[in-house]
Amino acid sequence: MSTGLREFDGLRGQAVNPFLPQDVYVADGEVHVFGGRAYLFGSHDVEGGNEFCMGDYEFFSAPVDDLSAWTSRGVSYSPRQDPLWSPRRRYAYAPDVVRGNDGRFYLYYCLAGYQGPISVAVCDEPDGNYDYLGFVRNEDGSLLRRFVPFDPAVMNDGGTIRLYYGTWWPFDQMPVVLRPVFRRVEAGMFGKTPQQIAAQPGGVMGPVTCTLQDDMLTVATQPVRVLPTDTRHTPFASHFAIPALSAGHGMVGHGFFEASSIRKVGERYVFVYSSVNNHELCYATSDRPDGGFTYGGVLVSNGDVGVDGRDERDRANATGTTHGSIERIGDQWYVFYHRLTHGTDWSRQMCAEKIFPQADGSIAQVPLTSCGLSEGNLRGRGTYPATICCHLTNGHMPHTGNRAVQGIPMVTHEGEGSDAVRFVGGMSGGCYALYRYFDLTRTRGVGVVGRGSGSLEVRVDGASVGRLQLDSAEWQTSQVDVHGLGARVSIELACLNGCLDLLALELA
Repeated sequence: MSTGLREFDGLRGQAVNPFLPQDVYVADGEVHVFGGRAYLFGSHDVEGGNEFCMGDYEFFSAPVDDLSAWTSRGVSYSPRQDPLWSPRRRYAYAPDVVRGNDGRFYLYYCLAGYQGPISVAVCDEPDGNYDYLGFVRNEDGSLLRRFVPFDPAVMNDGGTIRLYYGTWWPFDQMPVVLRPVFRRVEAGMFGKTPQQIAAQPGGVMGPVTCTLQDDMLTVATQPVRVLPTDTRHTPFASHFAIPALSAGHGMVGHGFFEASSIRKVGERYVFVYSSVNNHELCYATSDRPDGGFTYGGVLVSNGDVGVDGRDERDRANATGTTHGSIERIGDQWYVFYHRLTHGTDWSRQMCAEKIFPQADGSIAQVPLTSCGLSEGNLRGRGTYPATICCHLTNGHMPHTGNRAVQGIPMVTHEGEGSDAVRFVGGMSGGCYALYRYFDLTRTRGVGVVGRGSGSLEVRVDGASVGRLQLDSAEWQTSQVDVHGLGARVSIELACLNGCLDLLALELA
């Protein structure tokens, strides 16, 4: 059989996770609505890459009333346009875009590394061809290097342009005897001298915010901390804190790491960030933009850690770096995040889930699904790529941590160009792939296109509905007959023995 994307007819008119084409690897997604379209601004990984952000910026968009129809106009900006581009700093990291008071669109980003500065490019259209504009600078013309210029986020707050940035490493919370050594490590990592770091009260770690003048480059108000300097005795303490925060605080271990993102929900400012756990997006709220933030909780984990009591020892996927945002599209709020593929952090794909902010500002953590942006449950008819699984585990999945991991089930590919095939590979006994949610009230068959040799059990909401035996080096289709299933159910494909690859899920 051919394996081209056009054969996955289950995708027609429906949004799935990941919501971009299978061969697209966009991460660090900031989604904004401009003029009736939702625009996705993110970094660009490559398929099977070995570093973060190896591609140029390519921005996708979709009509707000059809979030299954994401398209791109091609490359919008290349890091080679930046005057600081070099072979050592050749990739552009997580960006954000804001509409200026002049109606133009401004792209904020940093080249690879922690040294800064924050660069700016400009365009008349959200997804057009951006031109390099300049670096964020102080009024005296010097580059903005206070704290750590990294992962910029921007918002137009009623005419005030607010810039957020920063990262956090536990240098200032190490035992006193080791701090001189770690201060030198910190200085080298962030392109500062030990004296410059010591001169900043409280050090240079953590998220900060400042405002910009109308030229979108010049700092209007100097950066101030969004979260406390020393988090050891605050709700933002991390599990690196010394001493550890007393038990009883539900937010222990969810301190800020990176990936600043800012929104307003009603009259509240919502600060979204990646925690030190590296697999979860957390949030904090305040009635002002430059401080006073109260920890809210976890929005989403790319390992579903925290859902139904799941802990990191039972993560539902290989976990790793995360970065995302929240956005209201129409009447619905969503959280945007990325998942990992290829057993690494370097080929990430965008996903989304519905979230439900409450009147008191709270937002409950949401589970991972295969139907993210879809208006309802996925149809129980058609062929879906096996790669839309929301869980893929062998029961002891790793945290990849900027490395390639072998011997685990993973979304991967083989071939190049138009001949490339994306599939779930490395399914052995004890592994399963989970898909949720489907309306199977009229479904009479659940089939799998797979290859390899082994047994596969098909489960619906955890209950077995049949077993399939595969024994072929080529892709083959096997099906179990079903009836009387529900309108919102999960499908689990559990490998009982052998070694299998999965290409597609066929519902009849």
